[in-house]
Amino acid sequence: MQLNILDYSFIVGYLLLTLVIGLWFSSRASENVGEFFLSGRQLPWWIAGTGMVATTFAADTPLAVAGFVAKNGIAGNWVWWTFVSGGMLTVFFFARLWRRAEILTDLEFIELRYSGAAARFLRGFKAIYFGLFINAIIIGWVNLAMFKIIRIMVPELNPEIAIVILVLLTTFYSGLSGLWGVSITDAVQFVIAMTGCIILAVLAVQSPAVVSAGGLTKALPAWMFDFFPTFTSSSSSKSITGAVALPFISFAAMAFVQWWSSWYPGSEPGGGGYIAQRMMSAKNEKHSLLATLWFTVAHYCLRPWPWIIVGLVSLVMFPDLPMNQKEDGFVYVMKAVLPPGLKGLLIAAFLAAYMSTLSTHLNWGTSYLINDLYKRFLKKNETEKHYVAVSKITTFLTAVFALYITFFVLDTITGAWEFIIQCGAGTGFVLILRWFWWRLNAWSEITSMVAPFFAFTWIQLFTSITFPLSIFVIVAFTIASTLMVTFLTPPTETAQLETFYRTTRVGGVLWKKISVNLPDVVSDTGFVMLFVDWALGIIMIYTILFGTGKLIFGDLLQGSLFLGAGVIAGSLIFADLNRRGWNNLN
Repeated sequence: MQLNILDYSFIVGYLLLTLVIGLWFSSRASENVGEFFLSGRQLPWWIAGTGMVATTFAADTPLAVAGFVAKNGIAGNWVWWTFVSGGMLTVFFFARLWRRAEILTDLEFIELRYSGAAARFLRGFKAIYFGLFINAIIIGWVNLAMFKIIRIMVPELNPEIAIVILVLLTTFYSGLSGLWGVSITDAVQFVIAMTGCIILAVLAVQSPAVVSAGGLTKALPAWMFDFFPTFTSSSSSKSITGAVALPFISFAAMAFVQWWSSWYPGSEPGGGGYIAQRMMSAKNEKHSLLATLWFTVAHYCLRPWPWIIVGLVSLVMFPDLPMNQKEDGFVYVMKAVLPPGLKGLLIAAFLAAYMSTLSTHLNWGTSYLINDLYKRFLKKNETEKHYVAVSKITTFLTAVFALYITFFVLDTITGAWEFIIQCGAGTGFVLILRWFWWRLNAWSEITSMVAPFFAFTWIQLFTSITFPLSIFVIVAFTIASTLMVTFLTPPTETAQLETFYRTTRVGGVLWKKISVNLPDVVSDTGFVMLFVDWALGIIMIYTILFGTGKLIFGDLLQGSLFLGAGVIAGSLIFADLNRRGWNNLN
């Protein structure tokens, strides 16, 4: 496919825009590490929240969703829709606490909450493990998705060279401007990416192949448009009149266990990673909560429908694609339906999605390596300018390492995401309760990280249990091991626990042993209503998600009813927040 001058104008214009933003914020980001990694804690909720959405809107995400739809219909998206419960838990229970903690990274939390050599080891180990290795794998998968898009859409370009150039360009502007530049470009990139995907979806449903078939609903089997999976009592999936029937026990593993128990990038139980980074960069607790709420709404309700539509169209236009290439159908639809000029716009849209994810991961991973490794253990008393300079160098080195992983390691890893979920299963128990139960210590968290690997290895070697059923076994073993180690090891020092409680004012009955000695601390209350808000938030997300889908496919009555229920749930949430006075925060 040959691109014309207009196509290249869109692409070059977008790339120049990112460089201008990077240069604009370069001096501010160079002031200190607080500016470089947290934007001086001055981000408004809409920028912080949009940054979260843009980061999760990676180049691979639309292709993955299209692949889910092509294989299992719209209901195939429940593999990630089940994380709504965890997202809403972060909104109402953790967003304000992360902002209140006044820390630079979520790993710094470890030594705020725990004490002793175990806490120091845990912080340093996580800095390397997540900041470098896991981060490089995530970046590598995103690189490979962009590699696929370039190879199909612009075959005249060498995709390897193109990826290297894009990574270096992104490294340059993210290293130059810190989180300020990353956040502003994220907002711009999200608008570009969403606009491009909406245009693609509109053109796709108007393509001759779809129109001649009488529209999507007539061209495809009815089960493809079901929003809920068909359940079977069998232990394995099977085909029922063309649809894939999901064993209820497998759905239960994802819907009721996985969302709170498993560590997953962007959906960490209790918040964490780059999500926590954006919450901590917000102006105050109100902006932190609203940023996370906006992210959750946009993540589940706004983004997926253009991708779902294109996935359905790909089945009409390219029905003979092999099963392992179904997600490539998204790119083939782009190539088939976009006229000159719009091809460049869509490539720019995918560049925006790709570079927003890449820039955030580079900044976030570097924050671990600098704040939680270099500054904490290697060079403790250097100047702010020194740490900013080393941060820029580390950003570049992280990018180079991620490129190595992309081209020389990643193609040997199969089922990486299932592996990550299973080997983080049960960790969420500690990531959530470490805020609300004083007795957990650093050894508890270390155990919760190690135990899943033992359980996963045992399952692989000695059983025939497969994912997601393996989640039940791994989580049970991990929680049991964690609790045993917790009660066999001494608790965190009382002085450390009191410092943590004074800083976060977390409240709750599981802190009574500590809070009784701190009568002057005004801690949080009203946990029952927070659980009500959490339940209302889940209802709001699913009803808006399904209501939007119903309207798109012409069911005006059900769509209106779903959206009406979502508006009512949202109104009740904001009424409760206003009653608490959170709207009066500066």
